[in-house]
Amino acid sequence: MARGFWTGGSARRAWFLTVVVLAFAFAQIAAQVGINGWNRLFFDALERKDIGAVVTAVGLLPVLLGVAAITMSGLVVSRMLLQVRWREWVTNKLAGWWIADQRYYRLGFLAQEHSAPEFRIAEDVRISTEPLVEFAIGLISAAVTAMTFAAILWTVAGSITFEIGGVTIFIPAYMAIAAVLYAVIASLAAYFVGRALVGKVAAKNETEALFRAEMTRLRENAESIALIKGDADERASVRDTYRNVVRAWMAVVRRQGYLALVLNTNGALFPIVPLLLAAPKFLSGDLSLGAVMQVAAAFSAVQAALIWFVDNFVRLSEWYASVVRVDEFAQTLEEVDIGAIMEDEQQIQLGESDDDAIHIENLSLAHRNGRVVIDGASIRIEPGEKVLIAGESGTGKSTLIRALAGLWPWGSGRITFPKNVRYAFVPQKPYMPRGTLKEVLLYPESDAPVSDDVVRTAMERCGLDYMVRRLGEEDDWDRVLSGGERQRVAFCRLLINKPPIIIMDEATAALDEGSQDSLLSLFENELSGSTLISVGHRPGLEAFHTRKVTLIRRPAGAHMQSTKIRKPWWKMLRNTQSA
Repeated sequence: MARGFWTGGSARRAWFLTVVVLAFAFAQIAAQVGINGWNRLFFDALERKDIGAVVTAVGLLPVLLGVAAITMSGLVVSRMLLQVRWREWVTNKLAGWWIADQRYYRLGFLAQEHSAPEFRIAEDVRISTEPLVEFAIGLISAAVTAMTFAAILWTVAGSITFEIGGVTIFIPAYMAIAAVLYAVIASLAAYFVGRALVGKVAAKNETEALFRAEMTRLRENAESIALIKGDADERASVRDTYRNVVRAWMAVVRRQGYLALVLNTNGALFPIVPLLLAAPKFLSGDLSLGAVMQVAAAFSAVQAALIWFVDNFVRLSEWYASVVRVDEFAQTLEEVDIGAIMEDEQQIQLGESDDDAIHIENLSLAHRNGRVVIDGASIRIEPGEKVLIAGESGTGKSTLIRALAGLWPWGSGRITFPKNVRYAFVPQKPYMPRGTLKEVLLYPESDAPVSDDVVRTAMERCGLDYMVRRLGEEDDWDRVLSGGERQRVAFCRLLINKPPIIIMDEATAALDEGSQDSLLSLFENELSGSTLISVGHRPGLEAFHTRKVTLIRRPAGAHMQSTKIRKPWWKMLRNTQSA
């Protein structure tokens, strides 16, 4: 999925940044080779006590350091640009995939085990992409560095001959061979000691995500918990969850402790090993002091390149754990899409009706476990009709609303709406986006060209006249507005947009009866032409509807029973007087 950054519409930018990064990486290696050669020049001049050569070497040093600094800075900046742009592409793709077609909603039913998808998109994508750029640069640089400085070792250090028990042993390119052997031993030691770290890090990341989800749940339900004084239970729950985090971290700490023994031992040895290996040839006069220093620096460069895996083992473990989490999330989204295709014939069919009515035909709704909630329901809702859906708890009223919205995938039957007709859904807890109060009232068409006078009139009609002065203010309205105020905002949206079809789920549950009657009277006056389908339990709702559909519980699934609602005499008299 991630390599699409180099093949799609972003390919030109991706390849340009990649070429720039590689160019600076090779330039940095060239600067290192130059500094390595300077070591020999400088120390040979010291050994000969050649002042002129020393001054020349000192004069070259600022130039070499300047080139090294520029190439290093260029590599850092170009690498960060590539990381940012690649992460941006992957995030846009994954977040867009998650949000489109209500997958963010369906995922809660289909893949409850994949917790905190927002963390996987925000954090795991970052950890999956940013270090990978550094790893790629590190591997390429390590390979080129190893070959370059191995050639220097081969050329400068040459071969070595020594006798053991009267047997003459000849080793060509002994310093290069020693560097490779040392790196292989160190890498194998790190691998066998630290390979269990990958699983430990993955488990730690999972528990961290669960802990964040627990805290988010506490914040989102703060008022309900505070009202029932659930502080003690929540504190115990948070402690239990964090205890799991601590256990996971301790497992990582133990494994990293073992790995640290290998890494620290290697860190202490590798500056000393090349000097010990070069000492015999220096003492025999085969190598000058400058050559020894050049060989030692080249050995360290080769060894550092070849043990790149050792130095990055912990980061590789963190990276791989996040890659697995992102990949699992992407696979889950694929499964959601494949499931929708495979089960298309068994899913509820949404379509367009041939007339102006809403048709529900032979509709059956079921839970994910297969238990049927509503069985074989059929109903026709005429334009302008006001239908109240009632029934006992658990008979599927809210599930029916989700099916009408196209959010419920389990079931069969057909639902058709009039062609090219707008419809609005009003949940019990309307969504309040961030922005100005006017943008909240116009949501989801926050940039619609609606005058302030129209918005003010709607606010005054829906009982929000005291907030008119805040129309242009920005605030966290999801936190500021009470449940009743949020529901009044939802009715303001209806009054401003006047959608032909309105579907409501307990949309007045947070209002007192007087406020409920005032807002529902909109459907007798300003919104009298709109078709209304609403779910509700409260008394007094029938007076604002023309038909009542009751869901009657049965073992094989609830059955629909439709009855006309007779208007009370006082309401008929009031309507006559209004006319």
